[in-house]
Amino acid sequence: MSTSRSVLFDVREGIAEIVLNQPERRNALDPSMRAQLVDAVQAIRRDQQVRAVILTGAGGHFCAGGDLRALATAGLDNEGWLRRFQDMNDWVRDLISLDRPVIAAVDGMATGAGLSLALTADLVLATPRARFSASFLRVGLVPDCGCFYTLPRVVGVQRAKELMLSAREIGVHEALDLGIVMEIVSPDELNSRARVIASSFIKASPLAVSLIKRNLSPQGGELGALLDVEAQAQALAMGSAGHRTAVNRLLEKQAPPFNWPAAQ
Repeated sequence: MSTSRSVLFDVREGIAEIVLNQPERRNALDPSMRAQLVDAVQAIRRDQQVRAVILTGAGGHFCAGGDLRALATAGLDNEGWLRRFQDMNDWVRDLISLDRPVIAAVDGMATGAGLSLALTADLVLATPRARFSASFLRVGLVPDCGCFYTLPRVVGVQRAKELMLSAREIGVHEALDLGIVMEIVSPDELNSRARVIASSFIKASPLAVSLIKRNLSPQGGELGALLDVEAQAQALAMGSAGHRTAVNRLLEKQAPPFNWPAAQ
C-alpha cells in the first residue's frame, strides 16, 4: 500500500482500496488529496485485474468536504477556479463511469464534496455514526464532484432540491430511506463487509458487470455536460462575496449566515 500522506492506495487479490487519509482534518479534500485521487483512479482504469473498488476514509470519518482554509488562500480568479474544477471533473467522470463496481464504506461525516464522493459509488455501506449533508450552500457554494448528476438520480429531483437548498444534515436511517445508503453496518464490521462484497465480484463475469453498469450509466454525454455546467457554476460561486463572507465566519468559529429552519 502506498503510504502517501493524503491517500492510501492498495490493490490486493483483485480489489483496489482507496483510503482518504487526513483524519486530523476529517479527510477534507485539498489539492494534494485530489491529485492522488487522480492517480489512484487512473491506475484502476489501467489495471483490468482489478474487479472491484472500495472507497473509504481513515480515522472515523469519510470526508468532510473541501478544505476551507485551502480554498480561502488559493488566490484563484474565475478562470483559475474553472480550470481547477474542470480538471477535478475528469477523475470524477472516470470514477462514476468505471466499468467495475465501486463500494463506498462511510463512517462519520460525508458532507459537501464528501457526500458527492460517496455518491460516485455504486453501493454505499454506512455505520450508525454516518452523517450526510449537501452542505455547499452554508458556504455560499453549489454542489460539485458530480452531485448535480448523482443526487437527483438517487433520491429524485424534489428531494435533491430540498437537500441542496436546506444544506441540512441527515442521519444514516434517513439516508437509508432515501436510497443514499444501501446497508447499515457496525463500525467494527464496515471494512470487512465492504471487502466481502467486493470479493464476490472476483468470480462474477466482468463483461456482464460492465454491461450492467454501462446500461445504467449516463447516455448521450449527459454526465459530461452536467459536469461542465457544474464547474462553471462553482467557479462563479467561488468568486462571490457570499462565499467569502460565509467561509470567513466559519473559520472564525461564527455561525454561518445561512441556516435552514428546523421543522416544528
